[in-house]
Order: sequence, then structure tokens, then C-alpha cells
Amino acid sequence: MTTSPTTAQPYVLVLYYSNHGTTKSLAYAIAQGIEDGGMTARIRTVPAVAAETQVAKPAIPEEGDLYCTMEDLKECSGLALGSPTHFGNMGAPMKYFWDNSVTVWLAGNLQNKPACVFTATGSMHGGQETTLLTMMLPLLHHGMMILGIPYSEPGLNRTNRGGTPYGASHVSGAAHDQPVTADERGLAIAQGRRLAIAAKALVNTKWQ
Repeated sequence: MTTSPTTAQPYVLVLYYSNHGTTKSLAYAIAQGIEDGGMTARIRTVPAVAAETQVAKPAIPEEGDLYCTMEDLKECSGLALGSPTHFGNMGAPMKYFWDNSVTVWLAGNLQNKPACVFTATGSMHGGQETTLLTMMLPLLHHGMMILGIPYSEPGLNRTNRGGTPYGASHVSGAAHDQPVTADERGLAIAQGRRLAIAAKALVNTKWQ
């Protein structure tokens, strides 16, 4: 996994926003799967949205993963997008990031590249599937190809705290104290591996 500046080596971008660390845990499991699938994983996050939207955030966070730039986004060979559920949708910081991706959309930089989505919720019926589905919408507008998790992954039938065919997920509990289970972690790794295999196959084709 890399958090280094842009290099010429193809990479899959793992872009996430996390409130309590659960979505971040899934992001790192997906990154492991990407690396297992033979691609470099580049992990990035987005800054919180300030109450006063005119207040600028530092370009480099004081701790944790680097903030994603439009350069990171447009140069990726594939994308894993994750956010906790906020009222059945992605969190405002991630939505704000995508609302400012018009230049990438106009240039068609993400067209025909594979992508997947993942999420975490505090409650069992907190909107996991609606969040996953609505996170797909900007990716479809960018012309990306969406990958889910096939039922050939046995963890989909075993897990009772998350995991869907739409993407990796986890129910962390009202106190956000429930760790990601082995099945959920396995599904996230499998999702990352599947994304890497697709990205690697497309890197040298006419579609990229």
C-alpha cells in the first residue's frame, strides 16, 4: 500500500471517509485485497466539511491518510469508494468531494475504469444498501464500471453484521464498538482483489 506522491506505476485508489474508524478498517482490508490481486493500492481520505464552508482546511492532515487530490482521482486505474451511512447516503465530506470533480468528469478521466463501493452503519437497518447504491451514482455519471461481490464468496451467506452483493459493509453498533468480523474482512479483501484483477486486465487495453 502506498501513501506516496503520484508515480508512473498504475494504482487502484481506495478513497474513504470515516467517522469512527470502521470504514477506514474496511478500506485497509480492501487495499490488502488490491495488493493480493497484483495492483498497488493508494489510500486516500477527504477532509471534514467545516461549519463555515469558506474556512479552508490544510492541504495535508496533521495525522492519518493524505487527502485525495483530483490528480489522485484522474490518474487511478480503478477506484474503491467508501463512506459511513449518513441518513441512507454518503457523508457530506465525500459528497462535497464528488461535487467538485466536474473537471475530471468533463475530461472523461474515469471512463471505462472499474470501481466498487463500501460502507459502515451504526444500526442493522441504518441504510447500508441505500448508501452503497447512491454512492454508485456519481461513479456511473463518470462512466465507471461498477463491481459488486458475487455469491461465490461464502461469507455473503454467513455474515450477520454486514456484507452485501453491492459492496462490503459492517454494522458497528450504536456505540461503534463492534469490530469488523472475519467474514466481513474476508469479503472486503475479496472485493479489493476482484477490483484489482479487473483494473489490471484493463490497464493495457484500448478502454484505458
